[in-house]
Amino acid sequence: MKREIVLDTETTGFEPSQGHRLVEIGCLELIDHIPTGRIFHTYINPDREVPQEAYQIHGLCYDFLKDHPLFEEIATGFLEFIEDSPLVIHNAKFDMKFINAELKMHQREEVSFHRAIDTLLIARQKFPGSPASLDALCKRFGVDNKARNKHGALLDAELLAQVYIELIGEKQPGLSLDKSSSPQESRLSHTQKKKQYPPRPHAPTSEEYRLHQELLAKLIAKN
Repeated sequence: MKREIVLDTETTGFEPSQGHRLVEIGCLELIDHIPTGRIFHTYINPDREVPQEAYQIHGLCYDFLKDHPLFEEIATGFLEFIEDSPLVIHNAKFDMKFINAELKMHQREEVSFHRAIDTLLIARQKFPGSPASLDALCKRFGVDNKARNKHGALLDAELLAQVYIELIGEKQPGLSLDKSSSPQESRLSHTQKKKQYPPRPHAPTSEEYRLHQELLAKLIAKN
């Protein structure tokens, strides 16, 4: 059984080193690439104002966030939810630096970057030169993202889970061919199998040979 956590965050800016903080975390659980319905989602009081540029992206203002818990109050629940599972993240470098900055600020052990599965890198390797944003990948794979008027951590994690399954080619992980089938049978598993006919003898009969010679003679005479 393979457990993975699809994760997304929203923040007050681009750099925790400049005092920016997390404002939202959204996670959902995959078991063998199938969503289980288990989620972890919380808004976070960043203990600072939210710049207008960030508000325009996610629509979360400080007046709303100030009534939610501080990171130190949700850290234990967050870490218990992700456990030691791989973390599926789009542009993992961004989210991981914010998560680890918060953990470090509160004297907690940081999450190893080696746990991250970066879908941005996967998409760039699989489709070099093509747009690799979450919206672009939703469009490529036919994932419905009409509800994404603003960035939202849980919604983006749900969309990313669908994109991730498409990227790794596991859209229908439960549908597998019978391992006892031969490769030839596998190729015909979802269609009607060909009817087998006995091989035709290669040598023509004497009557067939005579008719063939007559046809050739007529063709030569016409030319």
